[in-house]
This record gives sequence, C-alpha cells and structure tokens, in this order.
Amino acid sequence: MTNPAVQPQGSQALIDDMSFLLARASALSNAAGNAALAEFGLKVRSYSVLELAAVGGRTSQREIAEFLRLDPSQVVVLVDKLQRAKLVDREPDQRDRRANVIVATALGRETLEKARTRVRAAADSLHGDLSASERATLTDLLRRTAFPS
Repeated sequence: MTNPAVQPQGSQALIDDMSFLLARASALSNAAGNAALAEFGLKVRSYSVLELAAVGGRTSQREIAEFLRLDPSQVVVLVDKLQRAKLVDREPDQRDRRANVIVATALGRETLEKARTRVRAAADSLHGDLSASERATLTDLLRRTAFPS
C-alpha cells in the first residue's frame, strides 16, 4: 500500500479531501474484489448484479440499475454476460410485461456462494489494518453515506 506521507508536494489538500479518499478507497476495493473474482469470470459489478439476482427476489433490470447507480445500458451488458455464463436468466416481470426480472440460476447461486468467500477474504486483507470495531464504524458510516435517509 502506498504511504500517504510519500506524496507529491502540495497534495495535502487532496489527502484530506473526503471525496478523493472515498474514490481512492473504492478503487483499491474494486481492484481487490476484481482480483478475487477473476477465477469465477466475474468483476465487482457483475458480482453485485448476481448478488441482487440471487437474494433480491424478482428484481428488474431498472431496479438493479437504480440500486447500483449505473446507467441501464450498463446493466444490460452485465446481465448479458451473466446470462451467457448461465448464471442468471431473464424472465418476464409479472408487474410490467414490458420489463424483465433477473433471476439467479442454480449455477449462479452456487457460484455466488464460492465468490462471496473470496470477496470476504479480499476485504479482510484490504482492511487488515482496521480493528473489528473500526470496520463496523466505517461500514456504518459508508452505509449512511450511500443510502441517506
């Protein structure tokens, strides 16, 4: 990990900027997650879609896009890839026949269980400098930031 004390001169304002820190932490987390998921042919975004398809009930592509804060066209590409890998299926949405819901297949649920273990291990490694209490606090603060009431 890069030592924040070893930075180009004049970057202290950046190091103290919450938005920069969130973006950098996100980049580090995504890199660790993508590396952990590579053996399953997944990345953090496709893993997130698979997770929502497996535990979110009959979630529409639009709902997935809104929850992940992605453009709907990005979700279409992610679902296409997951469907080609036989990890999810598209089914007609009973609430709106013009829309599809995304449902994890048996293979998708099995893959998700294995992938979760790898993702947790990657997170443990990435956040190893934080105590359990600090992780819980950070998770709570991030949850409140990501899902304001």
